[in-house]
Amino acid sequence: MSGRGRRAVLPPPDHRVDPPMAADGLVVTVTNKAGYRKEFDFAELSVAGPMQRSLAASFAARSRGWTSHSTARTCWTGLEMFAKFIAGLDSPPDDLDGLTVATLQSWRDLHIGTNSGKTTLRVVRGILQGDARLGSGPVAEELARRIPKPVPSKQSYGDSERDRVVLTAQRQFRSAWLRITENSRLLNRWRAGDLAEGGREWSIGQVLDHVARTGDVPRTTLPGGLRHVTHRKLLGGSNVERTWGRLFLTHLELTALAVLLTDRFAWNLSVYDRMPVPMTSPSAGETASVTYHVQVEKHRAGWGRWFSTENVTDAGADSPGRLISQAMEATAHARMLANDLKPGHNLFMAARAYHMEPQHTDLDRPAPVGPVSFGVSYAMAQHWARKYGLGGSPFGRTRRTTVTDEGRPLQHSQGTHESVYVIPDKRVQRSSRDVFEAGAAEALEQARAVVFGGKIADKPDPAHQETATADCEDEESSPWPAPEGGCGADFLLCLACSNAHIHPGHHARLAHLHQQIVSLRSATDDRTFRHRWNDHLLRLEDLRNDDKKVGPAAWDAALARVSDSDRSVVQLLLKGDLAP
Repeated sequence: MSGRGRRAVLPPPDHRVDPPMAADGLVVTVTNKAGYRKEFDFAELSVAGPMQRSLAASFAARSRGWTSHSTARTCWTGLEMFAKFIAGLDSPPDDLDGLTVATLQSWRDLHIGTNSGKTTLRVVRGILQGDARLGSGPVAEELARRIPKPVPSKQSYGDSERDRVVLTAQRQFRSAWLRITENSRLLNRWRAGDLAEGGREWSIGQVLDHVARTGDVPRTTLPGGLRHVTHRKLLGGSNVERTWGRLFLTHLELTALAVLLTDRFAWNLSVYDRMPVPMTSPSAGETASVTYHVQVEKHRAGWGRWFSTENVTDAGADSPGRLISQAMEATAHARMLANDLKPGHNLFMAARAYHMEPQHTDLDRPAPVGPVSFGVSYAMAQHWARKYGLGGSPFGRTRRTTVTDEGRPLQHSQGTHESVYVIPDKRVQRSSRDVFEAGAAEALEQARAVVFGGKIADKPDPAHQETATADCEDEESSPWPAPEGGCGADFLLCLACSNAHIHPGHHARLAHLHQQIVSLRSATDDRTFRHRWNDHLLRLEDLRNDDKKVGPAAWDAALARVSDSDRSVVQLLLKGDLAP
């Protein structure tokens, strides 16, 4: 059944899935989501034959859940490193059942110190644990040891860094968009017959029609075999911007567009390879705006949760959807050409390649259609950054910057948002210092509010005024002044006031008051008790529990001295009859 409860389409009756491992037990074939196959020959590993076959069997079993060759390559690279480690031992074992705890500890010590090493340990462990012989015993316990998560090394951009990256991308993409839209208007006028035949604009329109249909301008082959632009003088030159670039984005310009999309929507780099053309619908109650339904694919979310749809509205120049509208216009001719060459092709991020790819090798990425390529590779991202002096690929840091600025998960879980994006980020830490300091100050203030706020005395001071719970040093300087002067606080609040003085003569009444407030807990709902009595109870318990104030022994002894007068005053306090 599908996630929505519809019955899935069954394969044809004669459908068979080829086993991933060849008959010789050494070659494993991994099929990615697009149906492309890639072989891994375990005879190339520098370990004994029996271990080669054991690793191949475990690799084959694990590969059934993989949907990309990149996952298989990561695992294969880890196994190559493991095989080289085993081959370097003084007495390398012939098979996996010859592995010892000491060997695995040495392997772990070699890699545990780096992020890439932790990844290697994790992928090799998964293969080793797939062998039933390593399912129990000391070696299994060693394999089960926790491998720490990689420490996030990427940081979000500071304001000036981000501005530099985004402004570079904006300048490049806007120039390309203006170039393509201007030439598109000219092409549309030519196709509509609005240009005078034989004129310069008409001639350029005719060349543009050829570019739209073929992906290139007309070219003439010279006697020596060289080909040059036929209408070079008409077009004003033979560079990309004067020829096929009039209607198509270059790889660098498509990368700049992807940088802007990541800065706006925090999409991962891999999303752009297979993003379909956004669907459109008119916005409810609007005639001038349009809403795009953008499908985002993210395999790390797990089976059944690969796809999500984001609704983005173009309601004007400053709206998020305006960039989508411009991207639709900039990629329109590349998408139409791809669909003409291969009907049904519907990928969004399309550009014109400088050269036809002789053989498509990265089988996890979509294959070109004629001169049109799709998505942005990691190599393209690195090349773009180096060309403009921006360091490495900007996508990881740009995404991190947008996520932390938004302050909420974007295509990831709340746990990932906090542990990977927010907590390790130094920019977030710096900007949060004031918040932390304010929170700590507030917490300190709250803590002080529920402890005894006055002073402890050995005996009464004749200059102080007696109240129902303490002696007051100066009611005119009360934190809670009355409109007519003096103190306007409830007598229970005396224990929170810095003017309060407590001496042994108060102990019995306060101990009895504490006892009576505790008894109210069972007769009052939690919300009412917390609101009315909890703070007073905490101050009394602060007096009772602190030996430097009253202390448990003196408190318990005071309960034996409670007088009828103490009981009457406490009863009036609890009823509120002594409140001002």
